[in-house]
Amino acid sequence: MLKDIDAVIFDLDGTLIDSMWMWKDIDIEYLKKHGITMLEDLQKNIEGMSFTETAVYFKNHFQLSDSLDQIKDDWNRMAWEKYEHEVPLKEGVMELLNYLKTNKIAAGIATSNSRDLVDLIIGKYKLNDYFASIRTSCEVEKGKPSPDIYLLVADDLKVDPSKCLVFEDVIQGVMAGKNANMKVCAVYDKHSEKDDDEKKKLADYYVYSMAEVLK
Repeated sequence: MLKDIDAVIFDLDGTLIDSMWMWKDIDIEYLKKHGITMLEDLQKNIEGMSFTETAVYFKNHFQLSDSLDQIKDDWNRMAWEKYEHEVPLKEGVMELLNYLKTNKIAAGIATSNSRDLVDLIIGKYKLNDYFASIRTSCEVEKGKPSPDIYLLVADDLKVDPSKCLVFEDVIQGVMAGKNANMKVCAVYDKHSEKDDDEKKKLADYYVYSMAEVLK
């Protein structure tokens, strides 16, 4: 799948790192503090949204009095310790990143997460040297499935979108990559395994582990 590819762009959560498991718990805990019971379809409704878009959704849908900055600060604080101590890289990630670096294939990150948590992970695993562009969806007009974030990273990398390969774990992310006219490899994640059939239909490739990419 790396044939004729000049750049690889990764989603972060659920793709490079095993972190999706914790966000449902954070949403439940956060809403509970405001006396609200989480709706069953909440996770699906916010999938792909930028950190800011998600805060807007929460504020409007649940009629929260807190400012958007306060909502985002609360989420960052609630997630920080888990990201620092409990969130690992997914299998095969470092091997793939080293391969890309050795073979001079540009790499970038296009994530819906907050910049604070992204920077924490990048520092924790010493990943700065592997990525020429790291962008969050808060830096573009619309989050995934809009192609904006992927087109921004491709522009940073100075690579035509058709020469980019995207790795994504959720449907909205896969759609964002396809909408950007990029090849997309869907990645297994337990959080989104119920959507695997749809992910396989939408994506060009599918892997259960990054370790499969170089085989």
